Amino acid sequence: MGDETAKVRLDKWLWAARFYKTRALATEAVNGGRVHVNGQRVKPARDVRVGDAIEITRPGHSPLTIIVQGLSDRRGPATEAQGLYEETPESEAAREKDHLMRKMAPPPPGAELGSRPTKRDRRRYDDARRRSRG
Repeated sequence: MGDETAKVRLDKWLWAARFYKTRALATEAVNGGRVHVNGQRVKPARDVRVGDAIEITRPGHSPLTIIVQGLSDRRGPATEAQGLYEETPESEAAREKDHLMRKMAPPPPGAELGSRPTKRDRRRYDDARRRSRG
């Protein structure tokens, strides 16, 4: 954790805060427009300061809005990384709602089959398809 006047590159901070597994993935997300700082699209080299609001958009999930609480340019333990940010209450509520909606959603088609078809099942399926075509 750095002091309050320090600055850290956005891609490095996202990696250190464990939002992305590699710095390259963090850079790709920022370049792809999936990360905004204080409501603006930015570049990976943008300096992050304590108090900045960062919005991270993840495919299939509600946007995550966090406030920077600390700075670090090295990736440490997860407990240390969680101290670098605080999620906004609105973002937390949206995430909980998203979780509940996923939980209540019907299972995807094919889930009732249980496991992956065996080679024997596949051959039977192919034979039945061939016979039904004519």
